Amino acid sequence: MASVNGNEGPLFSAVSSSARQLFQLLRCIGFAPKAQVQITKEGLRFTVEESRVMQGLAFLDKALFSTFNYTPAAAEDEDDEDIEPPTFLISLSSLLETLQIFGLNDSKDRWSNRGSSYGGVTGSLSRGGPAAAFDNRVLGMTGVCRLSYAGIGEPLCIILEETGITTTCELVTYEPEMQEDIPLQRNALAQKIIMRASWLYDAINELSSTSPTRLTMTASPTAPYFTLSSAGPLGSATVEFSKDPQLLETFQVPRRTVNTYKYSLIKGATRAMAIASKVSIRGDEQGVLSLQFMIETEAGGVSFVDFRFVPFVPEEGDEEEDGGEADVERGNVA
Repeated sequence: MASVNGNEGPLFSAVSSSARQLFQLLRCIGFAPKAQVQITKEGLRFTVEESRVMQGLAFLDKALFSTFNYTPAAAEDEDDEDIEPPTFLISLSSLLETLQIFGLNDSKDRWSNRGSSYGGVTGSLSRGGPAAAFDNRVLGMTGVCRLSYAGIGEPLCIILEETGITTTCELVTYEPEMQEDIPLQRNALAQKIIMRASWLYDAINELSSTSPTRLTMTASPTAPYFTLSSAGPLGSATVEFSKDPQLLETFQVPRRTVNTYKYSLIKGATRAMAIASKVSIRGDEQGVLSLQFMIETEAGGVSFVDFRFVPFVPEEGDEEEDGGEADVERGNVA
């Protein structure tokens, strides 16, 4: 068929032999109902955000697809090589429902039975642990997934094929919103810590017992090296991590930093924590936090899901309520 790019065929088309890995990666950022999609020659970039203080990014690399074709529209000016990649807004919740239309058996016991692993004694330590999230026995999803997009104003077409059954879904695309990435000053990082994602996952869940509203993250070149503290109506709790290389694979903290974030926002990244093998915890001097998860996919590949958080800034009422603890709420560097 003719498309708006002036060529035969759609602007973009791709085929994946596994709908489940697309579903698992996109579900990591499923905390918002809509996602902004950007098509590039390297893959698909899905971005979601909440109230300008939390942002999730999942990049579906073209290596996840058996075929990946993107034919950008020809530039009107031959000298203009910078063509803006097509960007549109879709319902992420509808996309997730479509990808699992043939069924999903996601066992909660898989994660709840791992035990407390952040102490370095137990847990899923082999490469086969997190990667098993893409196993047929866990998801119960098989089949081929075909994606296509004809151009501006056209729907995103999804065709799922399994055991002789073909389902076609067309998701309405919308005009993209003016959306800027939460800035992370990579050349001015106050901390960079790499650890097993399962240990962070267990620590966040451990702190949930106090029904916390805030999560304070403290990193220091001296003991205690890395601390997560929560505070809520039921009390407070703290989890401390030692500097053992088997626990913290990378620990780059030149000076002590203390930043506080809304616990509910950090909790929104736990789906990625649950299936990722590693997490890179980075924070800049302004207190912006980046949680970048490395997720093992089929055929030994890896994909990355990135979250960014703006630090909590207390209001006047919060300062009085905290009883003078507001000095540790945001970006206090000692």
